[in-house]
Amino acid sequence: MNFIEKIGKMLGKYFALLVIIAAAIGLFKPKLFLWVVPKVSLLLGIIMFGMGMTLKKEDFKEVFTRPKDVFIGVAAHYILMPSIAYILCILFKLPKELAVGAILVGCCPSGTASNVMCYLAKGDLALSVSIGAVSTLLAPLFMPLLILLLAGKWVSIPVVSLFIEIAKIVILPIVLGVIVNTMFGQKVEKATKALPLVSTIAIVLIVGGVVGANSKRLLSTAAMAIGVVVLHNLCGFLFGYLAGRVLGMEEPKRRAVSLEVGMQNSALGVSLAMSFFSPAAAIPAAIFSVWHNISGPSLATFWSNKQIEEKNQHYSSTIS
Repeated sequence: MNFIEKIGKMLGKYFALLVIIAAAIGLFKPKLFLWVVPKVSLLLGIIMFGMGMTLKKEDFKEVFTRPKDVFIGVAAHYILMPSIAYILCILFKLPKELAVGAILVGCCPSGTASNVMCYLAKGDLALSVSIGAVSTLLAPLFMPLLILLLAGKWVSIPVVSLFIEIAKIVILPIVLGVIVNTMFGQKVEKATKALPLVSTIAIVLIVGGVVGANSKRLLSTAAMAIGVVVLHNLCGFLFGYLAGRVLGMEEPKRRAVSLEVGMQNSALGVSLAMSFFSPAAAIPAAIFSVWHNISGPSLATFWSNKQIEEKNQHYSSTIS
């Protein structure tokens, strides 16, 4: 298991590069990844099960000990990212399928890598974990309603079916993972060390499959789609940080909120786009998967080298 753990850490270190390579192969040699497309939901379910396996009761204590901070983070996430996506769609006059895909990404819960980025950025890790967990658990309720509100002008939104699908591929695997972790504890501790490797491979395959399925369309729409995705992500980081600042949060909390707002579970966006809309609607989510694994580590590295004011040090000391 030590060998698998080492491989997982090594792949995690070069995760962004692996995602870029998979996207490039999918773009120019799409047949190599097309077999992945029907299995996207299954791969996402595996990722979510792994997330559930790592969750403990302690991860939710912040919800009750600091409900205001968690509420700010979750509210900022579900208000800012969908709104920014909608505004960008209007400003750039995106084609229908890309607009739906961009809004779909904006309505997704926090990304699974945001906690790692928060740790590297010397942010409030406990808060980051709580925001990510709560935003994920609320996804079946908030996502269909937000998508209906913002994307309903472009396409018909199957709200009930979306609710069921999100619950099936997100909530059910997480709950099963938590149950397994709770019941078997130390017996599965060794298995959890392989989860980073499994998650990395699954996300890389998902990105390659979606890019492969859209290779021809991507070549003609790449510049516009990439521009919107990059702006969406960067605005999420910026406005998430500013929301924390305006509401009086200390620096480590601001960093946590910024990363939780800006990083999306784009793999979920890919799965839902493929299941309910069209392969083209999955393009923004696929690009987001590549980009936020470049921007997130970059921002985390910047913050890791930036001194936090002395009065805020005790918030980050718990994660160092």
